[in-house]
Amino acid sequence: MRRSKRYVQQAEKARAEEALPLDDAISKVKETASAKFDETVEVAFRLGIDPRKSDQQLRGTVVLPHGTGRSVKILVLAKGEKVKEAEEAGADFVGSDEYIEKIQGGWLEPDTIIATPDMMKDVGKLGKILGPRGLMPNPKSGTVTFDIGKAVEEAKAGKIEYRTDKTANLHAVFGKASFEEPQLRGNLVELAREILKARPAAAKGQYVRNVTISTTMGPGIDVNVPSLVDATKLKI
Repeated sequence: MRRSKRYVQQAEKARAEEALPLDDAISKVKETASAKFDETVEVAFRLGIDPRKSDQQLRGTVVLPHGTGRSVKILVLAKGEKVKEAEEAGADFVGSDEYIEKIQGGWLEPDTIIATPDMMKDVGKLGKILGPRGLMPNPKSGTVTFDIGKAVEEAKAGKIEYRTDKTANLHAVFGKASFEEPQLRGNLVELAREILKARPAAAKGQYVRNVTISTTMGPGIDVNVPSLVDATKLKI
């Protein structure tokens, strides 16, 4: 694959013989952000699990203390008194049948969709549309609930969903290049803490095998795993 001159220059900055301690890695990832827009900062965890086995699949949510830096548009599918609750909590779109019809017609403006349990019979019809895009409401991610106000507030505050793919990798956004280093560090540590807590009981051997962070247009920077684990104050 041919790389741009800018990418090669940033890769040279990021190059290290060994994985960098957490704080150094955070500093380095900010240095490699050189695009003209505010790049997203992402992390990839390589985990020692077998996602083919049902008891080793990992999925959950976490509210990042400093948010994601992205403006999230939220659709709440609800009826009755829950409509007012959603509006007061700051949902961008609130309704029921009319929005289901809009989605069936190709409307996909929301970044997050939250639904009350009594709406799921109708929302289920949207599975083939919303599922591939990661927008399908799900109880495990807290997006199917009667506590609409809390769900909307958490989504606005920076709640993200994480899950492993078929190759035991877990990718997640944890901020923007414009964030201060302590903000990026705090978000990454909180995400790592949740992933460590969620370790499947059936997982054997080394759980977190590799952690790499990068900006949207930048090269990957390996993070020293023990330094990240130490920052969570958890033992593995």
